[in-house]
Amino acid sequence: MKAGKILIPIIIVIAATIFFSIFIVKEVNQAIVLQFGDPKRILLKPGLNFKIPFIQNVVFLDKRILNLDTPPEEVIASDQKRLIVDAFARFQIIDPLKFYISVGNERVARSRLSTIINSRIRNVLGQQQLQTLLSQDRTKQMALIQEGVNNEAENFGIKIVDVRIKRADLPQANSDAIFRRMQTEREREAKEFRAKGAEMAVTITSTADKEVTVILAEAQKQSEIMKGEGDGQRNNIFADAFGQDPEFFAFYRSMQAYGKAFNAGETSMILSPDSEFFKFFGNIKPKSE
Repeated sequence: MKAGKILIPIIIVIAATIFFSIFIVKEVNQAIVLQFGDPKRILLKPGLNFKIPFIQNVVFLDKRILNLDTPPEEVIASDQKRLIVDAFARFQIIDPLKFYISVGNERVARSRLSTIINSRIRNVLGQQQLQTLLSQDRTKQMALIQEGVNNEAENFGIKIVDVRIKRADLPQANSDAIFRRMQTEREREAKEFRAKGAEMAVTITSTADKEVTVILAEAQKQSEIMKGEGDGQRNNIFADAFGQDPEFFAFYRSMQAYGKAFNAGETSMILSPDSEFFKFFGNIKPKSE
């Protein structure tokens, strides 16, 4: 019984010692073994590892590419235009020992990187005009920003994989002023277009009126010519008819006059019976052979 009572605590101590001396480094991590805060080993590969229990402890660091969103920063361009820049970066811990010694943990590292990135953004973009920052040349400026940030991040055992601008906007006051200026410009252009349209409408209308006048005059001219030609042909026909048989022609013209004078019985005339107008109302003697 006494041997059993002594053996059980020994087994518990051995089990606890083994339990606290074993640790696992996952594939997404890298580890630093510390002894009273002093780094002893750097573990970069995943697997099962051992440490001295109660004397050594392990700090795990992520070895994946991490994202960092920096707070929006106001940048003053070289032409004194203000711009709100919202950037993000991707970084990776490549030297865990330097990282641990310089910043200690990821939270501090993010804070330091945000300060460096914003400072570099102000430095690089502040040397460019606003038009450049909003054009395709911005890619070159971002490369310069990444290079500068990477140089400083190396002191923390960090590699900057990429730096990008998510959003670049004007401050609200500037946006309102620009919007009003754009609105005024569009209204001015609209007035110019309306004025040009009205001028073109007057020109087209006057041209059309002139063409209508010319066409009508030409048509009137052709009408008078054709009417004159018709009257001439009619007179020639009448002359030919009169020359062939003057008595019949006089009779025919008198019949036309009677038809117009007594149209549907609506005309009342008071004439002498022996009037020349009624000469064909009497007995018509046949023409002697």
